[in-house]
Amino acid sequence: MQPVLLIDVVGLSARMIGERTPALRELGRRGAFAPMGTVLPAVTCSAQATMLTGKLPRDHGAVGNGWFDRESGEVALWRQANALVGGKKFYERMQELDPAARCAKIFWWWNLGAQVQWSITPRPFYPADGRKIVATYSAPGEFGAELEQRLGAFPFFDFWGPKSGLPSSRWLADAAIVALERQRPTLTMVYLPHLDYDHQRLGPEHPRSLAALTEVDLLCKDLIAAADRAGAAIIVVSEYTIEAVSRVVHVNRLLREAKLLEVRQTPAGEVLDTFASRAFAVADHQVAHVYAKDSRALERAREVLAGAVGIESVLTRADQARFGIDHARAGDLVLVAERGAWFSYYYWLDDKNAPDFARTVDIHRKPGYDPCELFLDPKLRVPALRVARRLAQKKLGMRYLMDVIPLDATLVHGSHGRLPERAEDGAVFLSSLPFGAGNPEPVGGVVEMTSVHDRVLGVLGRA
Repeated sequence: MQPVLLIDVVGLSARMIGERTPALRELGRRGAFAPMGTVLPAVTCSAQATMLTGKLPRDHGAVGNGWFDRESGEVALWRQANALVGGKKFYERMQELDPAARCAKIFWWWNLGAQVQWSITPRPFYPADGRKIVATYSAPGEFGAELEQRLGAFPFFDFWGPKSGLPSSRWLADAAIVALERQRPTLTMVYLPHLDYDHQRLGPEHPRSLAALTEVDLLCKDLIAAADRAGAAIIVVSEYTIEAVSRVVHVNRLLREAKLLEVRQTPAGEVLDTFASRAFAVADHQVAHVYAKDSRALERAREVLAGAVGIESVLTRADQARFGIDHARAGDLVLVAERGAWFSYYYWLDDKNAPDFARTVDIHRKPGYDPCELFLDPKLRVPALRVARRLAQKKLGMRYLMDVIPLDATLVHGSHGRLPERAEDGAVFLSSLPFGAGNPEPVGGVVEMTSVHDRVLGVLGRA
């Protein structure tokens, strides 16, 4: 098989390929370049599942970065088990076609239990005393140990949180280069996240966001050179792009004011009560899944939300079928934000009643995505002192909260999830090989995201 390096540059659009991205522009000139269509919702877990399987969310089941588990009554966000995605992934098909083929999967999602030979993914430890110890999970364990021996520990706090930035992408790019040189996989998959961060914090046109384009292009330049040395073909994809936003829609507050959402009073603040609520939303960037207890609650929720400012569409089950998102995990209603708007998960009506985890980086307790985790609370007089005090408490073995995250959703200036209005503002596909055999010409000039599965296999099969 022809070795392949598959790079996922999060947040990259076809429109961004130009003067600020000379390495990627040259890759497109050398081979193939086209806008790529995406799926609804245009978020990481859904887009990656579609590329891996060639299927829509109605078939693979990844209806977002999370969903409400109706059986357990819990919101399940950012799960990683490979088995949660229905359909065969291209690395599984690759090994059916050639049992000798090998895959290295570096921080692509749906990584746990994946049928690959080398994998590494974020996976903190949670000791019984309530602490969180940042760490990665690798299979085999020796693979992660070798990477950390060569590159140092993965910079976890540069991967998510207020400090998120270039070092996380740099480490992952270097890990892929090590794998290309040492393990020599048939298929090497690497995820570069940092373009996402400043584009969400500051908006896609901010000077810092534009500088991040140059940074990610330099990483791709190194990866392309390493792939060329290894004789590997190169495919670059993205999942979505970030659009500027200036309005936040607090869906759960609207449902609470309509007496549909209930909370439980706890010593640590108000917590969403999914069992008592008649309707509530799992917010996911510019898409939200609304789950209702019965038909009357569903109709009332639809009435409340259909006229709300900032909501473009309220999709019933029948409407969801048009977008391929009509899976059992999807909400009874799926909301799509207007251009320039996004959805918060906030359900409390007064910040003094917010749960303790709201002011921390906590991607599993919050019933929705929280981009405010990218910021330090500007109300803190000396945020660095607060962080230092909390770290000291951690080192002393004391219980502590890293309570430095703001509750001001207006700080966020970029979001994603809705379908782009123009193809060039959506995702992108590039390849070192031209369109043709194994990598067919795009239909109407746009590569469909569902075709990535077959394109990867097609390029692998060129040898």
